[in-house]
Amino acid sequence: MSNVIDRLWYGQKRPLSVLAPFAWLYRVISESKRRKAWQAEAENLPVPVVVVGNITVGGTGKSPLTARLVECMRQQGWRPVILSRGYGGKSDNYPLLVKEGTPAGVCGDEPLMLSLATGCPVVVDPERLRGARWALEQGLGNVLVCDDGLQHYRLPRDIELAVFDAQRGIGNGAILPVGPLREPVDRLRAVDFVILNGGEFPKTGESIGEFAGVEHANAHAMALRPASLVNINSGEIRSPEALNGKPVRGVAGIGNPGRFFDTLRQLGAHVQEEAFPDHHRFRPEDLASGAGEWLVMTAKDAVKCRGFAPDNAWVLTVEACLSEPFEQRFLERLDECAEQLQPQMTERSNHG
Repeated sequence: MSNVIDRLWYGQKRPLSVLAPFAWLYRVISESKRRKAWQAEAENLPVPVVVVGNITVGGTGKSPLTARLVECMRQQGWRPVILSRGYGGKSDNYPLLVKEGTPAGVCGDEPLMLSLATGCPVVVDPERLRGARWALEQGLGNVLVCDDGLQHYRLPRDIELAVFDAQRGIGNGAILPVGPLREPVDRLRAVDFVILNGGEFPKTGESIGEFAGVEHANAHAMALRPASLVNINSGEIRSPEALNGKPVRGVAGIGNPGRFFDTLRQLGAHVQEEAFPDHHRFRPEDLASGAGEWLVMTAKDAVKCRGFAPDNAWVLTVEACLSEPFEQRFLERLDECAEQLQPQMTERSNHG
């Protein structure tokens, strides 16, 4: 499936150009929703709101970036709360605070993964503004981070980050369904930071500058680096280099499984690929492997396999690495937002 998408969306040509009328309709509808949301009387939240998202379909590394931003904030004394739509999960009640025992089928795979990885509160609600209000009412934190929320315009925001797979970029540059774009490339002019997952870090560590034909003062590189191998059942931890020379069945139900398989090969593994649709609900039969094989999956997939994963199932955890100049600029921008909101934050603290 990934190869088909690469051919249809991520080449130079547009084999689906016959669907151009639908792309025009998609763009009209999305721009109308955005315009109505901005024109509506927005409710200003009393704490900074950071939105991490993208303008393309598929996995770009949003969740690892969210996890790293949360860690940066905590190191500076912030108390972040992650907001998520909870795609792939269904709960009888919202807002939902994710706990260690919350099933992925209830909260969604990415919220559970982020909760386990960061240890900070994760609130799931398809209506993210409602989830934001609830998080503040409960006193869960003093900064809100919305994972995959760039097009959720009902949620007011102070900082926007758009993430791209640096190799895939904007593909053929067309709007859905002709190409992979959810919004036109010009949308990047409005975001605060453009993050290129897999881009080359400039020698100076400064901004990359231009991306997709748009000059952006705050375009920065990000690298996803393997952090550890963790056995799902025993909890044993090994170095990612333990995969060198090993026969591996790589299992991935993510937006861009090819990137995961490439990582396994870069670690020296002999990989048999098994790709599933994004947010796939795994079953025991999906995890069958041959004698002597290592079964390796992503953290996002592993949270859905607890309880039935075989003993040879391992999670390859990754961490987002960002340049020091970017992290400094991001934290400075966050402080600026806090200063602008200071009266509201002070009032809330006095009543908290």
